[in-house]
Amino acid sequence: MRRPVFRSLILASGLLALTQMMTPTDAAAEARLALVIGQSAYRTVPELPNAANDAKGMAEMLGNAGFNVTAAPNLDQNAMRQAISDFAGKVSASGADTVALVFYAGHGLQIDGENYLVPVDLDPKREADIPLQGVRLNDMLNTLGALPTRARIFMLDACRNNPFPALSGAGHGLAIVDTKAGAPGSFISYSTSPGAEAEDGTGVDSPYTTAALSVAKQPNIPIEEVFKRIRISVAQSTDGRQIPWESSSLTTDFKFFGAESNSGQPPASGADSMALASATRSVEDWRKELQGKDAKVAYDLVIADDTVPAYQAYVELYTQAVYAPRLRTVLERRRQMLAWDRALAINTRASYEAYLVNWDNSDLAATARRLLLRVQNRNYVLPVVAAAVPAPVAVALAPTCPCSTPTTPATPINPTVAPIIKKRVDDTPPKRKVVDTPPKSRKPPPDEVVEHAPPPQDRGPPPGAIMQGIGIGIGIGMGMGGGGRGGGEMNHGGEGYHRGY
Repeated sequence: MRRPVFRSLILASGLLALTQMMTPTDAAAEARLALVIGQSAYRTVPELPNAANDAKGMAEMLGNAGFNVTAAPNLDQNAMRQAISDFAGKVSASGADTVALVFYAGHGLQIDGENYLVPVDLDPKREADIPLQGVRLNDMLNTLGALPTRARIFMLDACRNNPFPALSGAGHGLAIVDTKAGAPGSFISYSTSPGAEAEDGTGVDSPYTTAALSVAKQPNIPIEEVFKRIRISVAQSTDGRQIPWESSSLTTDFKFFGAESNSGQPPASGADSMALASATRSVEDWRKELQGKDAKVAYDLVIADDTVPAYQAYVELYTQAVYAPRLRTVLERRRQMLAWDRALAINTRASYEAYLVNWDNSDLAATARRLLLRVQNRNYVLPVVAAAVPAPVAVALAPTCPCSTPTTPATPINPTVAPIIKKRVDDTPPKRKVVDTPPKSRKPPPDEVVEHAPPPQDRGPPPGAIMQGIGIGIGIGMGMGGGGRGGGEMNHGGEGYHRGY
């Protein structure tokens, strides 16, 4: 009796273990990988002590949130590219249920509308050196965006002031990156608004990282709400000088901490409706929303929303509030950066000229003029290419050449192909009419006697036909010789006809 009972216990425990193996926990279902880059020890410009502290604090927080963290401090260009490539390999091997996060603290630059992460060995002598010595942000976004993942999160504390004196023409801050224009499932956060500069702060960490370390630890908060709270916190700590910004195309919910953080379910309906309401709110909607509210309460609302209609409604309603001047500056810069983003996306002469009409004195005006010159040169080439298109037609008009004099009567020229040849025929054509085929013989009546004359001697084609053949051959051949040197030389074809005659 004991053996069956013992056997049953073993079987039950085995089934329980198998069930646990087949039903993974939420944490096992969602892999979390993070790459944390802290660029502090720059070699040609002053160090950034806060960047190292920011990276260390974020690596610890993300580790507590279940991320497998790869710390990569003080990278030169080759090391940064290799670190991104290795991280992409880990994400790819981890599978489609992976959340990939990149945190970057250090200098960032905007050159010709492109954002660059700055390696510690960057030493530019001119703006044209940045694409060669820096690491393009879009390259990192595209590398990870091409991988099947649940979510990709990018946190960039990279909008500090430009420390390189050789880059005086570079725009302030970073250009807008719209995650909705790329692969879905991405979230990107800047430490401050596009086109603005972030502060180092007076503490161990930057204002942005300080707020992120505090807010992200709160449980059961969706990521969109986390960064709204970060934005309000940073705006308060910097007295409105720094307002973080983000763009999202996430398709699943994500929480740094909380029992539901690994559910992988679509965002909650409340978050959806809130995002939809924010996206569709007009200035008039915001006027109604803010009407009668305290200036500070209204200020926090529009900061959390961070849109042009919200800011515009605030400055119209609260003209005398202490927050109004700073929000006018934010509103003006946001409009300018949106116009700059449109000009870059269209990338035509008209788009850059339209930008310069309104922002001719901005920090991006020099870049706009440079890009305008590039597209002008690009457009100038197009008519030259179009002018060369008729060349194949000219070649098709040269079926003969001077070296092949016809031995049979010349075939009449098709007037629809070369009507000008008729105008070049001798004014006194021969009396004999040249035809392609001899006339059909007429059958004589039965009683009629027909005398057949002996065939004439072979004297070749009549003189007129010979001259016509020579004229056509030489004229077309020499005309084509001139046309081959370019569209402007096509007139030599007419001279060839005169020489043929």
